[in-house]
Amino acid sequence: MTMRVINHPVLGKLQERNQITIYFNNQSYQVYEGDTIASAMMAEGIKTLRHHEESGKGRGIYCNIGHCFECRVQVGERKVVRACLTPVSEGMEIHSLTAFKKGDGSHW
Repeated sequence: MTMRVINHPVLGKLQERNQITIYFNNQSYQVYEGDTIASAMMAEGIKTLRHHEESGKGRGIYCNIGHCFECRVQVGERKVVRACLTPVSEGMEIHSLTAFKKGDGSHW
């Protein structure tokens, strides 16, 4: 069962979009051009995009419009972005942000 909309009156038909490969936590996924990181991961059944900095609890999509910053992920080696606003691109490497203990000097 897919979580994707196959035929949308505004966005068009899914089969007319190109598939590309992205990597989330070193695992490859076939997604569609035009997806955001968040929509691509949700379609694949992935709901946890990062872990809270203090509690370590899973975080994912909350507002899906860029206000809350709950969906932060790391793209490539350094850039932290909001998954709900960032479009996917071929070969994109995305990593969860992991929890750390307060005061241990860790940062993203």
